[in-house]
Amino acid sequence: MKRNVLTAATLALALFGSAASAADTIKPGLWQINSKLTSAQAETDMAMGMLLQHLGNLPPEQRKAMEQMAANNGMTMPSIGADGGIGVSTCITPEMAARKQIPTGQPGDCTSSNVAVAGGMNMAFTCASPPSSGEGQLRFVGERGFTMTMQVTTSARGAPERVTVNSTGQWLAETCPATARR
Repeated sequence: MKRNVLTAATLALALFGSAASAADTIKPGLWQINSKLTSAQAETDMAMGMLLQHLGNLPPEQRKAMEQMAANNGMTMPSIGADGGIGVSTCITPEMAARKQIPTGQPGDCTSSNVAVAGGMNMAFTCASPPSSGEGQLRFVGERGFTMTMQVTTSARGAPERVTVNSTGQWLAETCPATARR
């Protein structure tokens, strides 16, 4: 169950990897992406809270392995905000910026459909493994920011569950530290 909820967040972030309208741009460099997951089901919210608490209390060897996995996917280890949100720093190369792609470390067998609209894109995805789907909107805030809202359906505990993922992205710097490079 915990893995499915975290996977839902990762899947929603994965949708940033597609093109938007030509007038909208993403600035290359170091970015901070913050996401907050909410569910109408108290059990799901409680499980997400427990997962985030566990992530913050990993033993050193597990933390190091997760940091390496994140670095291999162009991200820093997720941080947990006071509001229960998840934050990652990630590097956007000039090539990725041209494609309007943000690295996610996306696992699974997924397809996505993104439609450019004024100021951003409407997005949808379906994954066979792990089974999940979602739709939402990404809106650019100049070339140094974006907001995103996704409704994600995942099969936690064997039944479909709906999670809302609200994210913001903020450009931080022109250069990336080695830990945030792909």
